[in-house]
Amino acid sequence: MGRATDDIEDLLRRHAPQVLGALVRRYGHFDPAEDSVQEALIAAAGQWPRDGIPDNPRGWLIRVASRRLTDRLRSDEARRRREETAAALTPADAFVAPPPGEDPAGAGSAGLGRAPSEDDTLTLLFLCCHPALSPAAQIALTLRAVGGLTTAEIARAHLVPEATMAQRISRAKRTVRGTQFRQPDARDRDQRLAAVLQILYLIFNEGYTATAGPDLHRTDLAREAIRLTRAVRRLLPHEGRVTGLLALMVLTEARTPARTGPDGELIPLDEQDRARWDRTAIAEGIALAEEALAQGPAGDYQLQAAIAALHDEAERAEDTDWPQILALYDVLVQRTPDPAAALGRAVAVAMVHGPRAGLAEVDALAKASGQRTHRLDAVRGHLLERAGEHDAARTAYRAAADATLSEPEAHYLRRRADRLNGSGT
Repeated sequence: MGRATDDIEDLLRRHAPQVLGALVRRYGHFDPAEDSVQEALIAAAGQWPRDGIPDNPRGWLIRVASRRLTDRLRSDEARRRREETAAALTPADAFVAPPPGEDPAGAGSAGLGRAPSEDDTLTLLFLCCHPALSPAAQIALTLRAVGGLTTAEIARAHLVPEATMAQRISRAKRTVRGTQFRQPDARDRDQRLAAVLQILYLIFNEGYTATAGPDLHRTDLAREAIRLTRAVRRLLPHEGRVTGLLALMVLTEARTPARTGPDGELIPLDEQDRARWDRTAIAEGIALAEEALAQGPAGDYQLQAAIAALHDEAERAEDTDWPQILALYDVLVQRTPDPAAALGRAVAVAMVHGPRAGLAEVDALAKASGQRTHRLDAVRGHLLERAGEHDAARTAYRAAADATLSEPEAHYLRRRADRLNGSGT
């Protein structure tokens, strides 16, 4: 029974964005459409385990959600007509609040037009990543509308009160209200797809290494980002950026079993037990990375996936092909201003040319940015330790520990600093 319930939950989660996309495409009412889809999902979760999964589960969900939405819109229309009647009987000099701007007239009488397809999922992603929204709002709306996470789940993942997240999502919905539900034209499509992929990558990164809180890894966010990226790849199988991003996520997530110790403590890449890495995921990721590089000019995600593949292919840390990784980083930093890429290159420089060469790169990055981040200080501490400058390394580790909001990272950095006590300078 438990397995059947899990299968139904997976099926509902997979179909939810397609059903929502179909309703929004036809009716154009985001909020009531989402509420209606949620009601259809609840109905399915109660009925399907008892009666069995229908032959066309997506069609079943669309029919039920459409009925619920039609009832809502008719109720709103009846309310509006009552308000208009009251307004007609009101003296001309009296103040009357304007009626809502949305017009559901006739919404319940027509069909859904063309058959719904997974294209609606991609269109919904484009809508959730509308350029008028901030990245934080794009992430929240994507997780809510496309990922199917509840507001409470999204709030917990971002360590904010549920009421705060609810307001953020509501504001995002209001911002995109009235936006035509269609994929962007060819002129804007590349830019909008880039925004979608960036948001999916941000969701994955927040899941893989949480920026704050007691947990290093938020499995729900990382897996959701991979699931959504797989959905985009099904729609765009020949788009190298999409394939590259999926490869990067899969290769990175494959190391998760070895990233923490028994008490949840962080274990750095070079100290991980690589026998615990997910070799099946690594094989898939390497195949995806090779496919991504064959799908056109290498972009940022393809290059990062190639770097991740080189790390995952090494059976031991000392077997890592650092010269090749440095060569890939050289290309990557010429393409993108991403500070994380520049910091990754500094580590590669240190591994190829020695810690002092890497330190020079780190110091140059700090000078260029005008600030010291906890990641810069953490890398600086590591390179200073390798160079034998233990007092300076200890100071850098402690500065990084004080600056990070991640409790596992802070504990790890303080342990590194404490380990250097009494070890000489």
